Amino acid sequence: MTQSGVREDGKRQSVRHESDPGEKEPTTGSQSPDGDGTSAGDAKTPDDEGQSAGSASPPEADGPPAGSASTPDADSTPAGDSKTPPDPDGLPAGHDDAPARDGAAGGDGGESGRRRGGRAPRRRRVLKWSALVLAVLILGTAGAGYLYYRQLNGNIKKDALNLGDSKVAAPTPNAAGQTPLNILLIGSDARDSKENQKLGGARETFGATPLADVQMLLHLSADRTNMSVISMPRDTLVQIPKCTDPDDGKVYRATQGRTMTNQSLGHGGPGCAVATWQELTGIHIDHFIMVDFAGVVSMADAVGGVPVCVDANIHSRTSDGKGSGLRLEKGTSYIQGEQALQWLRTRYGFEDGSDLARAKAQHMYMNAMVRQLRDNMTLSSPNKLRRLAEEATRAMTVDPGLDTVKKLYDLSDELRKVEPKRITMTTMPNRYVGARVEPTEDAEQLFRLVREDIALDGKDKAKKPTAEQVSADPAAPDDEIPVQVRNGTRTDTLAAARGRASTVTGLLKEEGFAQAVADTTGSWSEDRTVVRYPSADLEGDAQRLAKALGIPPSSVKRSTDVSGITLMVGADWREGTAYKAPEKNDRTPKSAEALNGADDQACMHVSPAFTWD
Repeated sequence: MTQSGVREDGKRQSVRHESDPGEKEPTTGSQSPDGDGTSAGDAKTPDDEGQSAGSASPPEADGPPAGSASTPDADSTPAGDSKTPPDPDGLPAGHDDAPARDGAAGGDGGESGRRRGGRAPRRRRVLKWSALVLAVLILGTAGAGYLYYRQLNGNIKKDALNLGDSKVAAPTPNAAGQTPLNILLIGSDARDSKENQKLGGARETFGATPLADVQMLLHLSADRTNMSVISMPRDTLVQIPKCTDPDDGKVYRATQGRTMTNQSLGHGGPGCAVATWQELTGIHIDHFIMVDFAGVVSMADAVGGVPVCVDANIHSRTSDGKGSGLRLEKGTSYIQGEQALQWLRTRYGFEDGSDLARAKAQHMYMNAMVRQLRDNMTLSSPNKLRRLAEEATRAMTVDPGLDTVKKLYDLSDELRKVEPKRITMTTMPNRYVGARVEPTEDAEQLFRLVREDIALDGKDKAKKPTAEQVSADPAAPDDEIPVQVRNGTRTDTLAAARGRASTVTGLLKEEGFAQAVADTTGSWSEDRTVVRYPSADLEGDAQRLAKALGIPPSSVKRSTDVSGITLMVGADWREGTAYKAPEKNDRTPKSAEALNGADDQACMHVSPAFTWD
C-alpha cells in the first residue's frame, strides 16, 4: 500500500506502507535485586509491538443528548452546540529486550464499572501510545447530528475506576468553583483478538496477562487554559498496591518490594493502574481511557494521516529481525494505518534506541494529531466524521464516568478549549536502577506542579501561594518518635560527606528526639533532604520531625521503601547543623524533556545505524 507524504522540499512523496508482523522479544523473568536491594519483580516483556482489544457485550445505550447538531468552528462553538472535540491519539509501543526508558471528570474510583458481558480474560502486554485523547476529541468533532447514539454507546467498554483501598482527595475548587481534571491514558498490548494478534505478532503471548506499557497522565487545568501530559516509563519501579477485581472479588495483594509499573493492569484491570499512579504521585485521578492496537490503526486511517518528521532516512529493523519495520524518507511524511502504528512503536532507530526516545516520538505524533484535527477537520464529510466516531468508541475502554457518548462529548468540549500552544508533553524524570528506572526528585517536582495545578509551560498568571497541608494525625511526643537517619549526600560528582548521619542524629537528640539513630548500613544518594514514612499513622510524626529541623512539609513523603520514619540527609545539607531549605520554584524540570503542542518543527533524530541511502 502506498501513502502520500511530503518531502523536505515540500513536494508530496509516495511512502511505501509495509506491513510488519511485529518484533518478537524474549520474556524477562524475575530481575535480580538492584543496588539498593529493590527487586524489579517479574516483568513479562513480549515483543515491541502489541496491544489488547477485548470484546464484550455492549453496555446499555443512552439516548442522544438534547440539542441540535450544529457544526460550529472548533474554537468558537457556543455552549449547547456540537463541537469539535480534542483529538485522542493512541500510541502503542510494547516491551523491548534492552533496558527501557520511556518513558477525565467523574466519580471517585470506588465504584465497580459494569464490564462488557463477562470481561474477556485479561491478556498480556500493554502497548505504548500517546493518543488515547484522540478518541475523545473525535467524538466532539463528529457532532450530535451524525452520531448513532445507541450504537455508539454499545461500542464503549467499561471498567471500574480505582481498584485500590486508598483514595486521594479531589483538589479544592478555585475561586470560580472550577477544578482540574486528571485522566490516565493507557495503551494495552494484549493480543486477545485476531486483529490485534495480526498487528502485534508474538503468538505465544496470545491470552496472557496484559501489561500497561503506555501510561500517560493528562492534566486539564481548572480554568481550562492549559493541558499537561506526563508519560511514565513502562519499566518504572513502583509498589503496586492491593487491588480487588470487582467482577469476581479476587484480591491482588500489594507487591513485595518494587515492580515494573506496567504489571499493574494485570492486577484486576485498568483501575489498578489508576490506584498505582495515585499512590506514587498523590494526584487525584478522575478518569481513565484505555485503547488497543486495532483502535490505533483504525483511528489513524479515519483521520486521513498525520504528519511526522525524521532527520534522515530510517528503517527500524535490526540484523536479527527486531524493530517495528518503519521505513520513511528524510523529511515530513503523512502516515496512517499500520505505518502510524509502526511509528508509535519504534524504538530501534530513534536517537539512542531507548524508550525515552520512543516516548518523544509518541509526543510528536500526538501533538501533530491535535493540530491536524483542529486545522483540517470540518463537517463537510458526514460519512468521514461518522466513521471517526464509530472507530473511536470501538477502541475505548473507560471508567463509568465516561461510559456514554454524551459524557465523552462533554469531556471533549472541555479538552478542546485548550490551544495547542498551551499543551505541554513531558516524560517523568527518572534514573536507572540496574536495568530499570525510578522517579527522581525532579519527578516529584513535576507531580507537585500538577497537584497544585501549575502550568508546565510557565505561562500561568501569578497565583497566591497555597498553604501546606498539615496532617490530621496527631504527632507523638518528640522523645517517643523513632527516627532513622541516613547519609544521602553522595552525588554523581562528589563522594558522600563523611559523618553526616551521625552529626544530624546528635542534633536530633539535642532537640529531644531521643530515639534517633544513625543508619550506616548502606550508601544513598538524594538531591534534597527528605523525611519518609511508610504509613498514614506515622504522617503526623514525620511532619513533626520535619518542622523541628526546618524541613518544608512538601519534603515529607509517604514511601514503601522505608519501614519507619527515615530522615535522608541530602546533598543540599552536606555541612552544618542548620538546614536551609532550597528556594521553592515552579519551573518544569529540564529533565522532563518538555515538548510544546504547537511545535510543528520537531523532527526525530535517526540513529546512523538505522538509516539508508
